[in-house]
Amino acid sequence: MVKTKIGVIGLGGIAQLVHLPILKKLQNVEISAAAETNKSKLKTVSEKFGIDPVYTNYKEMLNATDLDAVVIATPTSTHTQISIDCLNAGKHILVEKPISRTLNEAKKINETAQKTGKIVMVGMNARFLPDAMLLKSLINNGELGDIFYVRCGWNRKQSSQEKWFSQKSEAGGGVIFDLGIVLLDLALWLLEYPPLKSVSIQKFHHYTKSVEDSAVGFIRFENSAVINFEVSWSFHSDKDSFSLTAFGTEGTAHLNPFKAYRRLESGHIDLTPFTTNFSKNLYKKSYENELKHFIGAVRGTNPPISTSEDALLRMKLIEGIYASAEKNYEINF
Repeated sequence: MVKTKIGVIGLGGIAQLVHLPILKKLQNVEISAAAETNKSKLKTVSEKFGIDPVYTNYKEMLNATDLDAVVIATPTSTHTQISIDCLNAGKHILVEKPISRTLNEAKKINETAQKTGKIVMVGMNARFLPDAMLLKSLINNGELGDIFYVRCGWNRKQSSQEKWFSQKSEAGGGVIFDLGIVLLDLALWLLEYPPLKSVSIQKFHHYTKSVEDSAVGFIRFENSAVINFEVSWSFHSDKDSFSLTAFGTEGTAHLNPFKAYRRLESGHIDLTPFTTNFSKNLYKKSYENELKHFIGAVRGTNPPISTSEDALLRMKLIEGIYASAEKNYEINF
């Protein structure tokens, strides 16, 4: 079997916990090189996963190694330049969310992708949750009718304790960039990305200074569909919570746990599978599905999803969200 040669740039928590263990197990993949500016981390992680050669400068890795694709798992502020350099070096890329800090940065990456003809896939793992994929299938088959309202929320601690993660200049934003962008991408994907009409958002800084730690909002679309969402690092709760309900003209479906119903004149039909058989670690499975999909796209066996084109629509929404929160009124697109 010809293996797809992957390089990894950035060996922080997400690479160590998710990317490297999953890539290591895929039989059609070879982790051919890695780059990390922290020499101690580079040595420890590369030895653990048997990666050789390794580099402290990713540009040296691009020049010196034969790679098909690169996984970029570095701080958000570095995504734009690293992505552009990888694309210009002829590599397909999977860049962890968010694609960049701003819409203009995302446009630069997308323009380079179009110029080079290389794949840019952005890490939006919620699309690859087994129950989310089942929900999307029900919607595509028309079981729920037209989806007109998505209500969703995510409450958990921030994904990284690294200092850069809570600095606006480095991360681009707070919980909206960490949890909100993934949750909203899932909702947009289920709605099939209708044209935006307006957003009205309130954000809070109860336990953070540079970035927001909570946000609640309402998003309207030109087709009359709406999203109501809340995300937080700081809402008091005994445990993390992730929920999404999609309301359609013919039925309703819920995630976590998965339940789906189709409306009838006399009541409803339960569309919930008898055994969903979803593993306890849904998020590990979502990353596994995502990486397998990316490798398949690189190998030409399936089209990529969550592309840089999609990212432009997300970043346009995110910029509107922050504008509404800062100005304290509804923003029209």
